[in-house]
Amino acid sequence: MTVCTTETPSAAEGLARILLVNDDPASRLALQAVLRAGGYAVDSAASAAEAIAKLDEGEYELVLTDLRMETPEAGYRVLAHARIVEYRPAAALLQAFREDSPAEADPIADESLLIAPENLPELLAKVADLVAARATRRAARALRQSGC
Repeated sequence: MTVCTTETPSAAEGLARILLVNDDPASRLALQAVLRAGGYAVDSAASAAEAIAKLDEGEYELVLTDLRMETPEAGYRVLAHARIVEYRPAAALLQAFREDSPAEADPIADESLLIAPENLPELLAKVADLVAARATRRAARALRQSGC
């Protein structure tokens, strides 16, 4: 009898792991507290370099990054690296400011989206959606690979 399971190590531990990347200490701590209260395990990084090192050391279900940190495009470096690590976390940019015309902003790859952290219910809903979508993709991939 073959038993098919899609449980991942992080699912067995209970909490989805999020990497929060933001160079502003107050914003980082506030968002970290909100995400933890929402039921997530949260690691944080204050720069793109620190985030990239953490992505290489651990496994995360989601990466939330500010765009402008040590350079204006540092967040894009974090997103690019998240796409090449083997475990492929979901990823999103935190939008700390409103653009006059978001349609003219730099295009963001399919898995990413802009999240406005000032709307906490929307932030937590989008985080939950991203974590769930990633879990669904991984489960489908595991089932295909196992032949179930």
